[in-house]
Amino acid sequence: MAIHLCENNIFVLETKNTHYVIGVDRYGHNRHLHWGKKCDINDYFIEYIGDENSNHTMLDDYHQEYTPFGGTMYRDCTVKAEFSDKCREISLKYDGYMLDGNTLSLTFSDKVYPLEIILNYKAGDDDDIITRWTTLKNNGSDKIRFEKLFSAEYNLPSKKPYTFKNTNGAWGGEFLETNSVLEGGSMVFESRRGTSGHNQSPYFIAYQNADEKSGDVYFATLAYSGSFKVSASRDLFRTTRVILGMNDFDFAFELLGGESFETPEVYSGYVQGFGEMSRQMNKFAIKNILPKSFNKKTLPVLYNSWEATEFNVNVQNQIGLAERAAEMGVELFVMDDGWFGKRNNDRAGLGDWFVNREKFPNGLDELINRVNELGMDFGIWVEPEMVNADSDLFRAHPDWAYHYDTRTASELRHQLVLNMTRKDVQEYIFGVLDDLLSNHNIKYVKWDMNRPLSETGAENLPCPQMLWYLHTKAVYDIVDKLKAKHPETAFESCSSGGGRSDLGALTHFDQAWTSDNTDAVDRMVIQKGYSLIRPIKTMRAWVTDIAWIIKPATLDFRFNIAMQGSLGIGGNLLKYSDEDLETCKKYISLYKEIRDLVQFGDLYRIMDIDKDEISVNQYVNGEKTESVVFIAANGTRFYKKKVPLIFDGLDENRRYTLTIGGKQYEKSGAYLMNVGIDIMVRGAYYNEIVRIHSV
Repeated sequence: MAIHLCENNIFVLETKNTHYVIGVDRYGHNRHLHWGKKCDINDYFIEYIGDENSNHTMLDDYHQEYTPFGGTMYRDCTVKAEFSDKCREISLKYDGYMLDGNTLSLTFSDKVYPLEIILNYKAGDDDDIITRWTTLKNNGSDKIRFEKLFSAEYNLPSKKPYTFKNTNGAWGGEFLETNSVLEGGSMVFESRRGTSGHNQSPYFIAYQNADEKSGDVYFATLAYSGSFKVSASRDLFRTTRVILGMNDFDFAFELLGGESFETPEVYSGYVQGFGEMSRQMNKFAIKNILPKSFNKKTLPVLYNSWEATEFNVNVQNQIGLAERAAEMGVELFVMDDGWFGKRNNDRAGLGDWFVNREKFPNGLDELINRVNELGMDFGIWVEPEMVNADSDLFRAHPDWAYHYDTRTASELRHQLVLNMTRKDVQEYIFGVLDDLLSNHNIKYVKWDMNRPLSETGAENLPCPQMLWYLHTKAVYDIVDKLKAKHPETAFESCSSGGGRSDLGALTHFDQAWTSDNTDAVDRMVIQKGYSLIRPIKTMRAWVTDIAWIIKPATLDFRFNIAMQGSLGIGGNLLKYSDEDLETCKKYISLYKEIRDLVQFGDLYRIMDIDKDEISVNQYVNGEKTESVVFIAANGTRFYKKKVPLIFDGLDENRRYTLTIGGKQYEKSGAYLMNVGIDIMVRGAYYNEIVRIHSV
């Protein structure tokens, strides 16, 4: 929209529906003035306050955009540094601003030392999203060592307590929502594992009296795949503040003379209701975050062979699976683990990225050519950041893994983590993957990471605590280089499921593996949590058999849930009956008709499986002429359940046709969104997919 420059160093960032207001006071302090609904820009002013008493200074009360450590400021800070003379405080003065279109940069510098800090803001054009990041420059010759280097700080306007929505998940149970009221003290969401992880998420969602449709919702999400920290606090003045950025656990970053550094970006906004937050972030991510090679393209229906063959892959069984997948209408055939080195189980072979000639005596092209003849693209699984002790790579380069000479390296899943901060390791990984893509017609790479970092010794680094950031940056850089050289190849981010599915990963990867848990009942909850702040089209969702064995569910039900993201198939097709194959073929054909709606449409979460016993998710196109509704329930209590289904997202002045429960209807959008249609939900695995068309 616009950035307004007002008197007295006040800056108003105007989005579609909101104002975000910043000021610089007479002492040179950066000040936060307002975040919320629009006001007259001439009304904004900077209030001057003094110390409360000798124990509570004005800095305690200040609402700041970025708080440096130092002086009489005792609350949590966003940046802390040590200069060459061992001074560990930062004292800033204001140097000025720069305006470039809808990007505002405010420059501050230390009053003594050659440190420059630039606060950057970018306002959304047609949404309420504000992008923030911080630039740090060392304009001297001596290094500056940072102990803390966060991306942004937020001050929430209400003096009443906020409820914070985040996740408390695990492997196989990612994105499980938590809601915690912060009345006083501090609340922390973080990862210390080297990835954003399966547990808590690198964002905050703070709200008051909010639901899907209404209520004040403030949110910010960090675009970073490494160890992160989100810290919220509520003080004696009843002010709620949140800071977020790279975790300061075992962290340091050295900025040499003449160098500069940009923190990971943060995307933030103020909206009414969780649904609007999700819809805005979905559109914003597709337009501004996802790699441009595939951001506007629908993702293909894929088949992955892991569940069918696991490590026992060979050219014959993969071709057999590919032929059945092609009959069903699959567009991308992906061979998973077991195709390389001496990889017959998870104890050996990682790091040896050459074709196993016993399994593929004629090389990979025999399989790839057959897959292409069947009308499908070919994809492959790799885990480049890892190495098995039983591998040619580790025997040749044992020093390439993170280690301390005096400690025994921990093996999780029988593997070690390669020191991605080493240039020779980066060159090796890029080289073997580049050769793989250059010599074979591979259109998709599933990049996995199956364990966190440990024994983080990195003797190559003068400041080893920089490895947490440098490891993540190396992954980004290698993927970017590969995508630049092989622009027709899509990359999926996987980390034992959804352990690296943040918006930082999705700046470089085209999609994410949501969870290793493909159970359709569990996925209703997992996928809801994913959809809160991540783009739907990046959410890979599979129909598999393992989940069916654990919790029996009909094939129709499993498709209903998986079709609400980017559809994949993962069962053992060689064991499917003709009836099963026809069912798969039917749903794959239907998905191709509606996937543009699912992957690019507006999502309305109408009913929640935990609260309502029924899951109802509706996707609507931008013109409001087409919609698809997924209804699912894994067993409602009592004999039957008659429920009024109130639709959403339609044009109240249009008329629509739909068939539900075997009955045809033609109703206005106003009727469907205010009166609705009664549905009868019964049975163990009730599910229905309803298509709505404008007349």
